[in-house]
Amino acid sequence: MERKNILIIGAAGRDFHNFNTYYRNKEAYNVVAFTATQIPDIDGRKYPNELAGELYPEGIPIYSQDQLEELIEVLDVDECVLSYSDIRYEDVMSLSAVVNAAGANFTLLGSKSTMIKSNKPVISVCAVRTGTGKSQTSRKIIETLLEHDIKVVAVRHPMPYGDLNAQRVQRFATVEDLKKHNCTIEEMEEYEPHVTRGNIIYAGVDYADILAAAENDPDGCDVILWDGGNNDFSFYEPDLAVNVLDPHRPGHELLYYPGEVCLRTADVNIINKIDSASAEAIQIVENNIKHASPNSIIIKAESTITVDRPELIVGKRVLVVEDGPTLTHGEMNIGAGIVAAERLGAKEIIDARPFAVGSLIDTFEKYQHIGNVLPAMGYGEQQLKDLEETINNADCDAVIIGTPMDLSRVISINKPYTRVHYELDEVSTPTLSDVLKDFIQEYKLVDKTTIK
Repeated sequence: MERKNILIIGAAGRDFHNFNTYYRNKEAYNVVAFTATQIPDIDGRKYPNELAGELYPEGIPIYSQDQLEELIEVLDVDECVLSYSDIRYEDVMSLSAVVNAAGANFTLLGSKSTMIKSNKPVISVCAVRTGTGKSQTSRKIIETLLEHDIKVVAVRHPMPYGDLNAQRVQRFATVEDLKKHNCTIEEMEEYEPHVTRGNIIYAGVDYADILAAAENDPDGCDVILWDGGNNDFSFYEPDLAVNVLDPHRPGHELLYYPGEVCLRTADVNIINKIDSASAEAIQIVENNIKHASPNSIIIKAESTITVDRPELIVGKRVLVVEDGPTLTHGEMNIGAGIVAAERLGAKEIIDARPFAVGSLIDTFEKYQHIGNVLPAMGYGEQQLKDLEETINNADCDAVIIGTPMDLSRVISINKPYTRVHYELDEVSTPTLSDVLKDFIQEYKLVDKTTIK
């Protein structure tokens, strides 16, 4: 039987998972290449044969998505599989047109083909866009379960930007583990808030192997929590699906792939950040939930902000540094740092662009909607240096760090700075605690008499 030539279009995450769960070891398919986009400097590598399996002794090359049309012709591609997230529907179909015009089929794999079943109860936390508040939702769920002495192991959506073999299965239990695994800023932003609270979190490349390791974690495991990335749907089959929406981007829940999948498959939809969004925007989001996911529970929540040193903001000229992915492909120009600056009465939020150096100049040029906020880009050593120099160049009184991790741990800041923290605070009923009480009872995780 002639094998069908497959090209997987991705961004170092969902693409590898789709290969591992659907194409690997199937003789009917020949995956001739991956393409990469969204993340800097992740093309030009190979998906190694140790991960690709015996059908791919030479591994699988990874090219830039810019070469897509040429690759379809040169590699005689029969089918292209879109395998990355947070992409507008119009861009999905534009990409489909490119692929079809080049002669290949265009495919989207769904949950039945790619989700893995765990032998532990699974709670998934997903979202309709990047930067909605998945991480704070995950932390709230974990902390609630820990109150009942339920051992939770988190598994994070992949961010394998380095040595793929070395990153096959990663376990993070301490801040030191972040350095051991040569984490980028994006990775540290997701892992650090977990480990500083004493939570175990896994990530990597092969999510079947990762799941087996998490289920058998040496510290114990009662529940797996899927901590999603971008607006992708879960790699694991959830027993409770939680989805987070952002009223700062009303309507986006029906306009981006695969965020609407998360919306439609959720048991619980959380409208976050209602303390900083308009009533009209909140109502739009709520109406769309009722239309697309009418049987889901709706929870409204505030993203409660605290500041380490508020005196560095009041009446001061401040530089605001926000989470990179939220600002770039998340298309936001506001985050916790901006909210803190406005609420505490900063004299001025200075424009970071005149002080940008190196790769950050390119970032501002590519993502012009960002405006005067500085995205914490740090996918490699040079980007870290560019970020440090840009901050230190800035003419300001103080720096507001609105990222989930402590930037001062990885760069030297030559002026006063303060961190902004944000937590999920439900303001409607039922709450997550109410939902989790039912989950705990259904899966007999503790004796019913111990549940508050």
